[in-house]
Amino acid sequence: MLALLDIAFILFHTALVIFNSVGWMFSTLRTWHLVSMALTLFSWFGLGLWYGWGYCICTDWHWQIRQQLGLETGSNSYIHFLIMGITGIDLGSTFVDALTLGVFMVSAILSIRLRITDARPSH
Repeated sequence: MLALLDIAFILFHTALVIFNSVGWMFSTLRTWHLVSMALTLFSWFGLGLWYGWGYCICTDWHWQIRQQLGLETGSNSYIHFLIMGITGIDLGSTFVDALTLGVFMVSAILSIRLRITDARPSH
């Protein structure tokens, strides 16, 4: 059962990362994208007040499962873990965290800007 949860977390969390990165591109998904971005922001900085900045509840739960399975993660960051797992390259967790924050900020700005544009009445 834990092995299935590990796979489910990999699929869900990776899909969430992709959605947070590119969901702003699809006008029909922009409201959901903003909700997802707000929840991510809450986890990173709201829950981060107690657990440390950048805390991700998905990563925490996933790492608990992997720990019970005796599997290494090699990182505190899911994105860092994912990049290393896919490419075998260690870009360094500090760089990956900065890149993650940068992509998040650009995606959030684009999503908000496009959502405002979508809400404007057409002439």
